[in-house]
Amino acid sequence: MSFKIYNEGANAIFDASSTVEVIHENDQYPFAHEAGVFIPEENALFITSNQFPDPTTGQKTIQISKVQLSPDGKFISCEEVNAPDVIMANGGVNYNGGVLFCSQGSLTAPGGLVFMQPIAPYRCAALVTSFYGRDFNSLNDVVVHSDGSLWFTDPIYGYEQGIRPAPQLRNQVYRYDPKDDYAFDLSTISGEPFLTNKRVFAMADTGIPDGIKCDTKGNVYSGCGDGVNVWSPGGVLLGKIIISGGVANFCFGRNGELFMLNEHKIWRAQLASGVKGALLGI
Repeated sequence: MSFKIYNEGANAIFDASSTVEVIHENDQYPFAHEAGVFIPEENALFITSNQFPDPTTGQKTIQISKVQLSPDGKFISCEEVNAPDVIMANGGVNYNGGVLFCSQGSLTAPGGLVFMQPIAPYRCAALVTSFYGRDFNSLNDVVVHSDGSLWFTDPIYGYEQGIRPAPQLRNQVYRYDPKDDYAFDLSTISGEPFLTNKRVFAMADTGIPDGIKCDTKGNVYSGCGDGVNVWSPGGVLLGKIIISGGVANFCFGRNGELFMLNEHKIWRAQLASGVKGALLGI
């Protein structure tokens, strides 16, 4: 694996000391697919698997795992987390000291945003379960804005993959403000803030971009079919972390660490000194 530089702006992200390595792998099932939530207080990384057949029922299932790390990012252990309230977990984000997961739901149970404590017994609490009484399709990913509001996506993937009923809502982006206990669709609610001036920011030449993150300088990172691509705030391709098989999702750790999820492997990249993820700023 390697670093590929396309623009001199990448020199502030990748330098001579930058490294990339596999820290854990599992050939039994694709355990490292989505979420990627680093909890610094626990030195732990929470991840969700891709869908795989439950060995007892044969039905599609998804497993949450807790990867325990040393303070310098080395692998210690990987624990399968029992959290039945998070149905078919997908994306996640740091929230109130724990993890806020996107619960996609099942054919018989709706999904939503579910908070999980980061230590056993991993108690859970549902935060958002519907849009004015209509079930979500299959929540995919979520981020926390600097004002405390939650932004999350709800595509119809679950229906297309056979794990959710026919959709009641369109593919939509939502903003939820816990202070107001109010959720609204940013594209259709009249009189409220909404997204405008949609335009192309950047193009990925390999695979489909997923798991978008920013650093504190405003650079944009995304998992792609060839690894992690990095663009400037203006959409200029700066460089890539080349990972065979691509990266489904990833997250920043401490001091320029990047944990990348590659289905059966977790990769750790050490970026240049001074690189920090925007979410945690550490």
